[in-house]
Amino acid sequence: MIPPNSPTELDEQRRQLAFITQNLEATFGVPRNDSHEDPLDELINTILSQSTTNINSHRAFASLKQRFPNWEQVRRARPASIAAAIKSGGLANVKSIVIKNILNDIQERRGALDLSFLKTVPVSEAREFLISLKGVGPKTAACVLLFACKRSVFPMDTHIFRILRRTGLLPEKISDHLAHEKIENLIPPKKHYSLHINLITLGRRICHPRNPKCGQCPLNEHCDFGRSRL
Repeated sequence: MIPPNSPTELDEQRRQLAFITQNLEATFGVPRNDSHEDPLDELINTILSQSTTNINSHRAFASLKQRFPNWEQVRRARPASIAAAIKSGGLANVKSIVIKNILNDIQERRGALDLSFLKTVPVSEAREFLISLKGVGPKTAACVLLFACKRSVFPMDTHIFRILRRTGLLPEKISDHLAHEKIENLIPPKKHYSLHINLITLGRRICHPRNPKCGQCPLNEHCDFGRSRL
């Protein structure tokens, strides 16, 4: 029996994830990260996306930018004014305080509302800085680093957790931090963005929480759950 997390097991998991990446690209294509988003914009946008739809969060972000032309004005605004601008995104009173506190923290620690340094410092340092901001968890930090900074990190959302548990690559119970760390170390080089986007696409179209369409799934041969159903 192979001991858990032995080199042989890790090699097998890397091969499995490489096959999954290839199959998804063959099915959905190879997405390209053409984002020119500023890291601070991406951070605030990601906070606004929590517990709501993409349509609502994008509307809230656009409204916030229209009401306050720059982040310094947001930082100086009353939470109630911020909340009024982002009300379409839901949880406006909570998110307004989180956003204001984050902006104050960045200003105090960096001397400017600028996160461009995240593009060049070591990934571990960039992630540590983001997670140290109150209200920023592993997924939010990873979104900023992957999308705006184009770093080799891997955000995990509910679709991705579900699929990777079904394939057997993640146990049923694992912390967000450990899950991000484990999967990031298994992904083929320069495939973090492609795998992230394509797993979300798979989760939305095929690998549903209930009544998944396993007969249409390109990952059946790599999925414990799919094989058991078929």
